[in-house]
Amino acid sequence: MAKLGIAAVAAIVLIPIILAAMATALVSTLLSSNPSNPSQAALDDIPRDYLDLYRSAAQVCPGLDWSILAAIGKVETDHGRSNLPGVHSGENYAHAAGPMQFLASTFNAVVTRHPLPPGGSTPPSRYNPHDAIYAAAYYLCDSGARDNRDLHGAIFAYNHAEWYVKKVLDQAAVYAQALGDGNCITTLPTSHPALVAITYACKQLGQPYVWGGDGPEEGGFDCSGLVKASYAAAGIGLPRTADSQFRLGHHLESGTTLDPGDLVFYGNPVTKIHHVGLYIGNGRMIHAPDKGKPVQIGNYRYRGDDYAGATRPWR
Repeated sequence: MAKLGIAAVAAIVLIPIILAAMATALVSTLLSSNPSNPSQAALDDIPRDYLDLYRSAAQVCPGLDWSILAAIGKVETDHGRSNLPGVHSGENYAHAAGPMQFLASTFNAVVTRHPLPPGGSTPPSRYNPHDAIYAAAYYLCDSGARDNRDLHGAIFAYNHAEWYVKKVLDQAAVYAQALGDGNCITTLPTSHPALVAITYACKQLGQPYVWGGDGPEEGGFDCSGLVKASYAAAGIGLPRTADSQFRLGHHLESGTTLDPGDLVFYGNPVTKIHHVGLYIGNGRMIHAPDKGKPVQIGNYRYRGDDYAGATRPWR
């Protein structure tokens, strides 16, 4: 491994699972082209000096959102607040140290390739939050995060475990989660048609709900109009209504793990489907809920027992 963190020991147990998972690994993609704003959860949890560093350091890597750096800082050392060995002095069992848990060899290689901006220690130190966070941004960028080329691979390089990648992405989603601001963190292969559909839908966040609406030129969207337009952007045609989309779609068996891009439906599967949303991962969907409620991100199980199932448009 190039880099080990405090939590890395579990990867030893999970190596057989990781090897199987890597055959079908998903590439994690940050869909917003602009840096996300901190959610209230981020403001409540992240020390202000660390938050400022995460946001400024992310700018050295085009396409890297600050929330990914912040999530790694949270998972590794709780933003430097952990008192475990190696956080403030010495090293942990894996010889990692500092708030971002760098091996000395990895840290030194990064700062040799990328001179750090002023504000840290002289020479740079992996115990210094400024130096550690900027080094982490450069390390992720070199490992695939630049322009969202392979964010999954970049996080996996930081700590070689699939559970770690998921934990970081889930935490990043919490830190960046703000309805209507265009933040859509999800997992998708880079060439996947659902990437186009979700990207289109993310750009519609905040658009008004209009019954029968197919887009901004009609003043907004209704639920089925939004998903129809989203997949039309990917070259995939869908019927106009939620009920017809459900009837003609490739249905997923009950219990199947949802993938970003799946359509999730609500209503009675026998008589009438009345609502549809576009699943984006982490239990969330983009949808046009109802009159007076704009296109937004929400929990896909918010309707409880009204959930009727899901389809996969690209099948």
